Amino acid sequence: MICIVDDDESVRRSFARLLRSAGFEFRVYPSAAGFLAAPPAGGRVCILMDITMPHMSGLELQARLKERGMRFPVIAISARDDDVARSTARMLGASFFLRKPVDDAALLSAIEQATGTPHAA
Repeated sequence: MICIVDDDESVRRSFARLLRSAGFEFRVYPSAAGFLAAPPAGGRVCILMDITMPHMSGLELQARLKERGMRFPVIAISARDDDVARSTARMLGASFFLRKPVDDAALLSAIEQATGTPHAA
């Protein structure tokens, strides 16, 4: 299960189309708070999240997941590619940090590596 957490609807739709075509199960969340309120129960989960979101950033989401002992592979994405964001995401446990716009092949490869699951297509 890939959880897309991004405040931009067009980004969520784009990632959903890509994941559907690659044979992945996914859920979309328009905010970090929305994910925390209804995280998936059980199974393999990978979070594909935007770093810069209003109200609660992706980095804050990572910190809260860590506080709660929820250990999921995280792929952080951002239009902002600076050393502080990148190192903070990695320190909080992100497996990958990708810059928007995200290359489809790079994203699928990151998901495969983070989850250990090859895509179906």
